[in-house]
Amino acid sequence: MDTPLSTIAVVGLGTMGTGIAEVLALAGREVIGIDISEAAARQAVTSLEASTARAVARGRITEQERAGALARFRTSDALAAAADAELVIEVVPESYELKQQVFRELDGIVAPTAILATGTNALSVTRLAAESQHPERVLGLHFFNPAPAMKLVEVVSSVLTAPPAVETVTRLARELGKEPVAVGDRPGFVADGLLFGYLNQAAAMYEANYASREDIDAAMKLGCGLPMGPLALLDLIGIDTARTVLEAMYSASHDRLHAPAPVLGQLSEAGLTGRKAGRGFYTYEAPGGQTVVPDALTPSAGAAAGEGRSVASVGVAGSGTMASGIAEVFAKAGYTVVLAARGQEKADVAKGRIAKSLERSVGKGRLTAEARDETLGRITAAGSLDAFAEVDLAVEAVAEDLEIKQQLFATLDKVCRPGTVLATTTSSLPVVAIARATARPEDVIGMHFFNPAPAMKLVEVVRTVLTADDVHATVRAVCAKIRKHPVDCGDRAGFIVNALLFPYLNNAIKMVEEHYASLDDIDAAMKLGGGYPMGPFELLDVVGLDVSLAIEKVLHKEFRDPGLAPAPLLEHLVAAGCLGRKTGRGFREYARR
Repeated sequence: MDTPLSTIAVVGLGTMGTGIAEVLALAGREVIGIDISEAAARQAVTSLEASTARAVARGRITEQERAGALARFRTSDALAAAADAELVIEVVPESYELKQQVFRELDGIVAPTAILATGTNALSVTRLAAESQHPERVLGLHFFNPAPAMKLVEVVSSVLTAPPAVETVTRLARELGKEPVAVGDRPGFVADGLLFGYLNQAAAMYEANYASREDIDAAMKLGCGLPMGPLALLDLIGIDTARTVLEAMYSASHDRLHAPAPVLGQLSEAGLTGRKAGRGFYTYEAPGGQTVVPDALTPSAGAAAGEGRSVASVGVAGSGTMASGIAEVFAKAGYTVVLAARGQEKADVAKGRIAKSLERSVGKGRLTAEARDETLGRITAAGSLDAFAEVDLAVEAVAEDLEIKQQLFATLDKVCRPGTVLATTTSSLPVVAIARATARPEDVIGMHFFNPAPAMKLVEVVRTVLTADDVHATVRAVCAKIRKHPVDCGDRAGFIVNALLFPYLNNAIKMVEEHYASLDDIDAAMKLGGGYPMGPFELLDVVGLDVSLAIEKVLHKEFRDPGLAPAPLLEHLVAAGCLGRKTGRGFREYARR
C-alpha cells in the first residue's frame, strides 16, 4: 500500500465529490470522477471549469495550472472506470446500503493493493469495511465542505484497517495542503461529533420558542466569534443530512443530546431541507441560493419594542474587568456613569483601568485625545452604592455568586429611586432569584455583556416572568445607543450562548477522557473543520476551568440531563488547582508572567 497514489477515483459527483476531485486534480493527480448520473458528471465538469477560472482571476493559480487540472479530470458513469485507481474515495449519499454496494463492486474491479476510502461523516467505517473482501484496505477520509477551501481532513481507522494504508492517505492529505487528523471509528468522528450535538441543541432551543432563529444565530456569531449561526449552518449542511448524522450518533451513544430534535424530522419530512430546497429554518430566494429573504417569521425592521423609560445616568456596581469595561461602554456612548466599588480605593483603581484602556485606543488611532478626556470626565468613582441614588439604570457586575448578588440588589432596592431599572450581568444564575431580593422585581432584568465588554457586540437581554414590558423596552433602547446587539431570551440556565457553548466544551473533554483524540487534534479539528476562532481546550483555559465547571453544574442542575454532567476530568483539574491560563496550568501549561 506504499504507493504514490497518482491515479485516484472519486465515486459520487455531488458538491463534495466535485470539490475533492478539484483538490486532487490541482495537486497533479489523475482523477476519475464516477457518477451514475450523466447530468451530475456534466455539472462536475462545469463546476470545475468555473471554480478554476475564478482561481485564475484571483491569482491563486496560473492559466497553465488550470489547463493541466482540467486535462487530468475525466468522468464516467461506470465503476469499472476505477480499475486503474490506486485510491478510490466514495462520497455517495449517507446510506449503508448504497455505500456497501459500492465497496462490494469495487472488490471485483480494483487491484488488491488499491486503498478504498469512504467520505462518510456519520456511518461506521468498520461496518462498511466488513462488506469488503479486503477490510484492511478500507478507511475513512472525511473532507469538509467546501473541500478546496477547508484544511481539515479526518483520517479514520477501523479496527481492521492496516497501518500502511493510514500512513499512505495521511501523506497524501499533507501533499494536498491539508491538515490530517487521525481519529477512530465512531459516528461524527471529532469535528462533526462535537458540532452536531451543538446544532441539535440549537434546533431544540428554537423549537421550544425560547429564542428566535435570528437571536440564536446572532448570539453564537457575536458571542463566540463563529462564522455562521447554528440554524443557518443546519440549512447549509442540509436538515435531512443533519438528522441522519444525529441518528447515527444517537444509536452509538444513546446520549439525549444526540437524539434528533423533532423539528429536524418535521422539516425533513416536509421537504424543507435547507438551502438546497430553498427553505429550511430560513427562506431563500431560490433552491440552492444563499440569500435569505423575508418570510412570516422575519422580525419587522425597526419593530417597536414598546415605550421605555428615560435613561441619562447609569450606575455600574463592581471593580473588576467586566465592571470597568461596562462603565467604559456607557461613558463612550454619552451616559453619565457612577462606578461604585467596595471602597473608594477599589473604585479609583477600576477607573484607572478605564483610563488605560482609553489611552490604548488613542494610541491605536481609534479614539481622539479629546474624546478620551470627555469619556473619562463622565465617570465618577464612588466607594459606596449610596452614589446610585439618582441613576436611571443600575448595572451589577460583581462576583458570580447568588448570595452576593442578592445582597447587592437588596441594597440597590433601598438606595435607588422608584423607576430605576436594575440589571444584573449574571451569565448563569437565575435572574428571578436575584430580582426577588428586591421589593420591585418588575424593575429587574438581565443584561449579560460578554468579555471584553468594549469589544464584544452581544448583550443577552434576559426577561423574567416578572419583568415589566417598559423595563425590557428600556434595555433594548439602551443597547442600541451603546452600539450593542441585543438578543432576547428567557430566564433559564445558560441563556443562549452558554447553554449551547458549554455542553460542546464538556463533550470535547469527554473525547479526551475516552482517549479518542488528543487535545491538539480536537482543537485543530474545530478550528480547521468548523471555522471556530479557538479550539475547545484553548477556550476552556482562557475562560477558566473553575468558571467552566460552575456553569456546567448550573446547566446540569437546571436541565437534569445526564449528558450535561460535568466531565470528571474537568472536576479533577479544578480540584488540583489547574484553572487555566490564570494559574499557569489547565489543559495545557503556560509560562508564568
